[in-house]
Amino acid sequence: MIMDRIALVLAIIGGLNWGSIGLFKFDFVAYLFGGQLSSVSRVIYTLVGLSAIWLISLLFRDRDYDRDRDHGERT
Repeated sequence: MIMDRIALVLAIIGGLNWGSIGLFKFDFVAYLFGGQLSSVSRVIYTLVGLSAIWLISLLFRDRDYDRDRDHGERT
C-alpha cells in the first residue's frame, strides 16, 4: 500500500536523523531547514512521528489479507 511505503520512508529519515543526533550531535533536519523551531522542521518532525504511529498498525495487520488485497484477490 502506498501509505505504508510513504510512512516507511519518513520513519527511515527520522531514524537516520536520530542516529546522527546520537552519534554526532548533529540534527540534519534542523540544519537543512533553519533550526529545530522553524516551521518546515516542525512539519517534518510531525510527519515522521505520524508515520511511526501509522507503522504501528503493521504489527496488527493480517499479512495474507494485505497480500491478497494488493493483488486484487478476495478470499
